[in-house]
Order: sequence, then C-alpha cells, then structure tokens
Amino acid sequence: MDQKLKVGILGGTGMVGQRFIALLEDHPWYEVTTIAASPRSAGLTYEQAVEGRWKMTTPIPEAVRKIVVQDVKEVEQIASQVDFVFSAVEMTNEEIKAIEEEYARAEVPVVSNNKSHRWTPDVPMVVPELNPEHMQVIEFQRKRLGTKRGFIAVKPNCSIQSYAPVLTAWKEFEPTQVVATTYQAISGAGKTFQDWPEMLGNIIPYIGGEEEKSEKEPLRIWGKIEGGVIVPATSPQITCQCIRVPVLNGHTAAVFVRFAKKATKEQLIEKLRTFRGLPQELDLPSAPKQFIRYMEEENRPQVSLDVDYENGMGISVGRLREDSIFDWKFVGLSHNTVRGAAGGAILCAELLTAQGYITAK
Repeated sequence: MDQKLKVGILGGTGMVGQRFIALLEDHPWYEVTTIAASPRSAGLTYEQAVEGRWKMTTPIPEAVRKIVVQDVKEVEQIASQVDFVFSAVEMTNEEIKAIEEEYARAEVPVVSNNKSHRWTPDVPMVVPELNPEHMQVIEFQRKRLGTKRGFIAVKPNCSIQSYAPVLTAWKEFEPTQVVATTYQAISGAGKTFQDWPEMLGNIIPYIGGEEEKSEKEPLRIWGKIEGGVIVPATSPQITCQCIRVPVLNGHTAAVFVRFAKKATKEQLIEKLRTFRGLPQELDLPSAPKQFIRYMEEENRPQVSLDVDYENGMGISVGRLREDSIFDWKFVGLSHNTVRGAAGGAILCAELLTAQGYITAK
C-alpha cells in the first residue's frame, strides 16, 4: 500500500478504544488521524483525555498524544477527515445503532466492536477466518442505506472466540450439540483490578446478556446469505454458562461436543493444526500464522502462559478427550480484548481492504 489509510477511532478513550490505538501503532496500512469520544473529552488532547485511566501496559503511542479529541456526534466533520472508522463507542444500544448508521450514510465505512448491529440482517458479523464470504452482504446493505462507500461491518462477541473456530475446523464431522462454560476476564467488562478490587479472589456466575450471545452468535457466523440478508444456521444446538473470573485478560472455555459423524482424536487434532482461513492465505498484517494450535500438555492452555499466543490473535486448545456423555470435550483460550475485540476488528478491516470494500477517498 503506497499511502496509509486515514483512520478514526470512535470511542477512543475507553478500554477497547485504547486497545485499538495501541494495536494500530506502526500499522503498515492504517494511521490513526482522528479520535472521537463523548463531549466531556472533546477539546482535550488525547493524553489529557485518558490521563489517569490509560489501561494498556504499553505507553500511549507518541503519534496520538497531541491529537485533539473530537465530539463523536460531529459526524460530518469527522467523516471529512478519515477514510474509515473503528467504532468502540459507549452509549445505549439504540444510540450506537443510530450513530453508526449515521456515519455509514455519511459515506464512511464503519468497522464496529459493538453488539448493536450484530443482528441487523444485512450487516456482516465476521471472524475473518470463518466466514469472510459474509462481507458480500455489504452490497445489499449499501442499497438499503443509499450509499456508495459507507457501510457497517461488525465482529462477534469475545466469548465465542475460544470455541467457534474449533467447531468450524470440525465442521465435516457435523457437530450437533455443544455445551460450553466460559470463564471470562474482567477486561471484558472494561475493568482492571484497580477499578474492580472486589473481583480479587472472587467469581461472579452471571454476565448480563452474555449467555444468549454465546449461544446464538456462532449460528449467525455459520449462516448463509439469502435474499440479501444473512440467515443463521439452525445447528448445532448450543447452550452456555458465562462466568466472570479474577483474570485480567483471556477468556477460557470448557466445551463438550456431540457429532453426527465419528472422529478420532488424531483426526480432530489434525483439523485444528491444518485449519487456515482467507487471512492466512492473503497474509494480512494482523493475521496469525497458525490460527489454532493444539497443546499436548495436560495443564495447558493457561492464561498466564498462553493468552498472548500469536500476539493475542491465535486460539490455544488443549485437553481434548473422549467424554462419557457427549463424544468429546476440550478447553479453549482466546485473548478477549485482542482477538475478541479490537484486534479482531482490525483483522476485519484488513480483510475489507483486501476485498476492496475499504479504500482511500
């Protein structure tokens, strides 16, 4: 790419917005030129706006420190400055839907980390290795919006990243029933232990809305485009429990699977190790070289050892064994704010750029 695309971050002062800014430092295709947030941050430099609440372990990138934060509702002004935006705004569901559509109608491609448009029928919800073909629904969305450049694309919930890729790799054995329990890090709630000291040594057996998303979103990923909309798959049946645990980063899933077709352990592991998607074929900048790795050790994957595998963009799987009620069970681990949030959205943008949906103005 001869010249980097100009990127805006909507909601750039929150935890996911900060993760976007950290991950985009020195990106080969993209340059953060605009940061927008709520009116209380507008007019401040970025370093002023996040003073005392920068949650990343790396310093604020020098290139963004002096960028003056703009009001996210100044849509036309921001639209004139960027080639596309990432959205991590913190508003009500309806407010997010409205403002993301407003940006799209202003001819700005929107790649969103938010849940608000995940079930809008003509908005693609994509894990780039799993369902890149869903980006084709953008053409139907543009007709509805009356746009030429603008559209909305989203990434799915962080909770499904540690098991939906695994089930996709095993698709030929036809999973029919899945039971998953996810053990989710506090950064998924936008918190650190300094913000949420009551989580130290604690477990909370409820995360609002998370179980419904974990059960239904994989089916939309495995769906097909019919009549200009994405029609979700009807199988496998998935039931989930989602539990908040005292871990900063990393969602772990304990999963039980029943298949329609018999498979050996060797076959299942081979499918994981050889699974590749379009991001690997295209060698996209954020794509992990090895998307899913299988770990033979009985005590892996572990958050402290494995959450940053492939810079947080890979999935680690272990403890695959036969089950006395279901067919097989395993443990999966993914980085919730990298692969599960900002990093996954950046990979979506890279795919959209490679496919020609995101271009320079």
